[in-house]
Amino acid sequence: MVQAIINVNKRTNWILNIVKAKFGLNDKSQAIDIMAEEYEKEVLEPTLRPEYKAKLKKIMKGKHFSRKEMEKRLRNV
Repeated sequence: MVQAIINVNKRTNWILNIVKAKFGLNDKSQAIDIMAEEYEKEVLEPTLRPEYKAKLKKIMKGKHFSRKEMEKRLRNV
């Protein structure tokens, strides 16, 4: 975990308190984590390269292994 001392304005502090209360979080750092996850989904994820999106779709269509199957395969390597 990384620790940081940050300065936020009153409005940002107000928003962090709302997120904290809405999700029943213990502290504002958890609220910042939630906000970062949402930002990633809404802003960063749609900008993935088309090549990566195509590769990801191909991977998702492939065969998936259970954890036990994967452990068995890794032991045999």
